[in-house]
Amino acid sequence: MALKSTIFKAIVNIADMDRPYYGEHTLTLARHPSETDERMMVRLLAFLMFADERLEFGRGLSTDDEPALWQKDYSGVIERWIEVGLPDERTLRKAAGRATEVIVLVYGGRAADIWWGKEGRGLSRLTNLSVWAIDVEQSTALAALAERGMQLQCTIQDGQVWVTDGPQTVLVEPRQLTGQPQ
Repeated sequence: MALKSTIFKAIVNIADMDRPYYGEHTLTLARHPSETDERMMVRLLAFLMFADERLEFGRGLSTDDEPALWQKDYSGVIERWIEVGLPDERTLRKAAGRATEVIVLVYGGRAADIWWGKEGRGLSRLTNLSVWAIDVEQSTALAALAERGMQLQCTIQDGQVWVTDGPQTVLVEPRQLTGQPQ
């Protein structure tokens, strides 16, 4: 029998002073059996950083033709394609041909550095791609916030992302490796 996804619910309040964007979202995150809390929370971080009323989660790890998150305009054109982790160059080239903007949030410490060393040169040619690195200490701290029912507040200012559940606060400082500044 196949294992089922674990469902997480999150109510997030976002105050993004850099864009500016302010909103409350009720989100349902399905964590695939092979997905870690860290990866799921980096997906949530991607939502927080690029929040929009039309931004939605893809179907997950088992679906090759969908990203972790995407945003479509009202006619169905893909405006924003967001991946998390260490996707291969072929996947990102395909995404760059389908979407107006492609964003990758890489995490994983040394593995992310090795991935960037291998893929960075080729990816820098994609003009609609932005790659952001999340330090391993920060992604691990985010994973500690994971609960089946979450109420989170997020403040974004000067490129810093503050995420709190009340008792715990995590500071994430994404480093942009390539692409247009936000």
